[in-house]
Amino acid sequence: MTTPFFETPIEYSKGVGPARADLLKKELNIHTFGDLLTYFPFRYVDRSKFWQIADIKDENTFIQLRARIVRIQTIGTTHHQRLVATVRDASGEVDLVWFQGVKWVLEMLSPQQEYVIFGKPGLFNGRWNIPHPELEIPSLQPLPLNETIRPIYNSTEKLKSKGLDFKGIGKLIKAILMNERFIMPESLPPEIIQGLRLINRQEAFVNIHYPQSPELLKKAQARLKFEELFYIQLRLAKQRYGRLLKHEGHKFLKVGEYVNQFYHHHLTFELTNAQKRVIREIRSDLGSGNQMNRLLQGDVGSGKTLVALMTMLIALDNNYQSCLMAPTEILARQHFNTITGMLTGLNVVVKLLTGSTKSAERRDIQAGLQNETVHLLIGTHALIEENVKFARLGLVVIDEQHRFGVAQRAKLWGKNTVTPHILVMTATPIPRTLAMTLYGDLDTSIIDEMPPGRKTIVTKHVFEPERAKVFRFMREKIGEGRQVYIVFPLIKESETLDLKNLADGYQSIIQEFPPPQFSVAMVHGKMKQMEKDSEMKRFSDNQAQIMVSTTVIEVGVDVPNASVMVIENAERFGLAQLHQLRGRVGRGSDQSYCILMSGYVLSAEAKKRISTMVRTNDGFEIAETDLQLRGPGDLQGTQQSGIMDLRIADIVKDEKILKYARNLASEIIANDPGLSKEKNDILALHLINMDKKHQNWGLIS
Repeated sequence: MTTPFFETPIEYSKGVGPARADLLKKELNIHTFGDLLTYFPFRYVDRSKFWQIADIKDENTFIQLRARIVRIQTIGTTHHQRLVATVRDASGEVDLVWFQGVKWVLEMLSPQQEYVIFGKPGLFNGRWNIPHPELEIPSLQPLPLNETIRPIYNSTEKLKSKGLDFKGIGKLIKAILMNERFIMPESLPPEIIQGLRLINRQEAFVNIHYPQSPELLKKAQARLKFEELFYIQLRLAKQRYGRLLKHEGHKFLKVGEYVNQFYHHHLTFELTNAQKRVIREIRSDLGSGNQMNRLLQGDVGSGKTLVALMTMLIALDNNYQSCLMAPTEILARQHFNTITGMLTGLNVVVKLLTGSTKSAERRDIQAGLQNETVHLLIGTHALIEENVKFARLGLVVIDEQHRFGVAQRAKLWGKNTVTPHILVMTATPIPRTLAMTLYGDLDTSIIDEMPPGRKTIVTKHVFEPERAKVFRFMREKIGEGRQVYIVFPLIKESETLDLKNLADGYQSIIQEFPPPQFSVAMVHGKMKQMEKDSEMKRFSDNQAQIMVSTTVIEVGVDVPNASVMVIENAERFGLAQLHQLRGRVGRGSDQSYCILMSGYVLSAEAKKRISTMVRTNDGFEIAETDLQLRGPGDLQGTQQSGIMDLRIADIVKDEKILKYARNLASEIIANDPGLSKEKNDILALHLINMDKKHQNWGLIS
């Protein structure tokens, strides 16, 4: 049987072979002709334009020079060596610098040779240089019209050492495009192509790699971006509709004694309007006869746990059990303590199941789940173990869903013949565009209002030399009876160093705040659970005034008396993490403060993160900025979803295309849920191929 052209293994492409194929698979995850064709250029260079060295003035622009090498030198030791080649044109000199692959670059360079140089200039000690430029010897032939726009592909040092720099990758792609078997099947119906005035797929693939003109390049980008985003949205719309048809839900029609007792006699404060609205949305789902699949978004401290508890009480009023799964033992215990505290005096049995639950207690819990004497079960991954079986599981609440894999979540659904209702909670606000893509098959509720009496947290950026001022402020607040967190970064790559920083920080805090007048607790991820619990208890009982910690307190610690959060090396934290840490204070009625400590030397991105934190407490605004700074692929949860493996579209820059694609996909599924109409055959076939290949682009062949 002949292998379809686009599924041909990459080693059979002209100029590849086994060794290069192995590298392409390892370095770029390119296995087939189709994979290579969807390895799109990350930028383009106008090869008809050359800069003069004297005209370099912008660090953000890629430039093309024509200059001759006048000097080559290696600087530093063998292990920390850099290669500097100085090039000159009629207007001046600039340095080309390599920090990696020095040996093979040195072999490639020829003194006095003139090169065409592509790169992004930077300033070092007041002198312009171009790190890791792309070089080629100028051709004597004039460029043909269709090669004046040069595609530039990302490469790696290992690939470059085997001749697969941006030019080498381009040659491999060109060989496929020129193959007589290269016929790109269409993936969109004629009415969409004509309605949106899109170019055909074959033309789009040719022009994305070898643009015939700037206009055709724009058309190729528009076509391929739309296609990528449209098929993600079509799949999500189909999944959502299919879930509504396929998964009949438990009908929770009753709001009875448990909810009424709790609401009228145990709730000591008024629900916010946002909480009331969200509970109405959830009640509507629970009574519809369809399985609920709802995402509950709300900033830290907005009252999501209370909404989840009232939802679990609705399940209990309808004679169903509920479980709440949290990603860490600290967070599971926190939910358990909060919920049992809220339910004091009500005849509701709540149990906690984690990895450290003793065998005898586990057996009691399992028996209680089977005979329905356990109403609510709160726990970690331990909930998905085979021997944890419910008699009548009606509702599953998942906190911080991005911390769980798809397979783990699916095990919970399988604990019942009828799929339970699902409520997913997140305190990490999700930008609109990301929610549309990542959670497009879920209904979304947002608690966009904080409980009354909460004061806005005051956030300050303080530089290292001002530390004495911070200590004075801490003493003042401790004197008023408040407590303080001091958080140090913990990044796996430098875990040993970070733990040393934490230990040193702990010692310096003890020197500044000596016993017996002060007591300092310490928590980090390397401690045993019993030690962690003991230190956390000391802090929550106000026996320790200061908690020195790594980011284990990012979620799950609720000490209303703590009003000061000091974050050391704030520049080393992401925006979402800074926002989560800040949310550990401001949980009581006192004015709270977040102090971001850093040195003076900060990257442009770090400055932006810190200034955003100082300017706003709005989690959704912070999430939007985070998305713009880091891109979707780096945000928590997006990589394991597989959805964010976008090859050409950018959900931030291409928001308009995304919205249009979403609306069109929803309209098509509403009119033809099964894509069974003849005009939608091409869409159904393309989705099947996407699923087969686990790719977003899903080539048909």
